[in-house]
Parts: sequence; structure tokens; C-alpha cells
Amino acid sequence: MVDLKLKIRTIPDFPKPGIQFRDITTLLADPQAFNDVVERFVKRYQDEQIDLVVGIESRGFIIGAPLALRLGKGFIPVRKEGKLPGPTHGVEYDLEYGTDRVEVHQDAIPPGSRVLMVDDLLATGGTMEGSSRLIEQEGGIIVGYAFVIELVDLKGRKKLDHPIFSLVTFEGE
Repeated sequence: MVDLKLKIRTIPDFPKPGIQFRDITTLLADPQAFNDVVERFVKRYQDEQIDLVVGIESRGFIIGAPLALRLGKGFIPVRKEGKLPGPTHGVEYDLEYGTDRVEVHQDAIPPGSRVLMVDDLLATGGTMEGSSRLIEQEGGIIVGYAFVIELVDLKGRKKLDHPIFSLVTFEGE
């Protein structure tokens, strides 16, 4: 098993001073590490009743799509406003300074679908919380959340009310 933490590059002061950006592009460039991420999620969720895997823009697509394929489930992208070509539903959610909006195609989530939400990183939890509200408004039932990285000090898990599985955690760094 790959030590995933060693495969994640830290870029100081990005996108602004004081931020330690956790970059998964180095992990994705290593096929063994990338495969290990997907396999760990498969092992965790293969016995769960899941109908759909929902990936959050944009790195959640990179992890969520191969995971859905390996689980034999459909993949649904949640995108930022204006990125999907068909009719959409959306929700606004709070950012540290302002708001943003996420959308999903109107026909993407059949009511009663059991959904696994996937993203690369859990920080403050705002994007995932907004995306979760959207999926629930569409009639989806959230089974859990899967993250490659969790920044524990930012307490994002407090905004989420379903089981959370994170492969790597960073604290006080």
C-alpha cells in the first residue's frame, strides 16, 4: 500500500499568503498511488447500497469517475454555475467571503437514489454541504462522503451529517 501523504505536494502561500495548498496532481501522476486511492475507496464502499457516485467540480471528477466505474455505478458531476449544457437545478452556498452556486442536471438524480459524494479535499465543508443540499433537494439519499484529503483544523466535517471517510488527514500544518 502506498503512503499517500508522501505523494501529495504542499505548495505554500497558494492561492494567497498563509495557505498551505495540498496538491494531488503529484499523486495522480503516479499510477500506483492513483490506483491505490481508487482501490481504497472501492474496498470501503463495495458492500454499501449505492446507486450513484457524485463528484464535485473539479477534482472530485478525477476520483469519482473511476470509483463509479469500479463499483459498477453511474457517475454524476456537480458543477459550478453555468457549466452544464442542459436544464439544471442549483443551490447557493456560503463561502468565507460571499457565495457560490453549484448545479446538477434536472434529470441526473432519480428520487430515492442512494448517493456517495466524492471530492479530493474536505476543508471548511461549504462546497460539499451545498452540493449535499442540492442532491437531497433532487430526492437523492446521501450514503456518505469520500475524500482523499481532510484538513482537520478547518472543521469541515461539522457541516456534514452523513458518514465521512478520508484517506489522508493534515493537522496544524
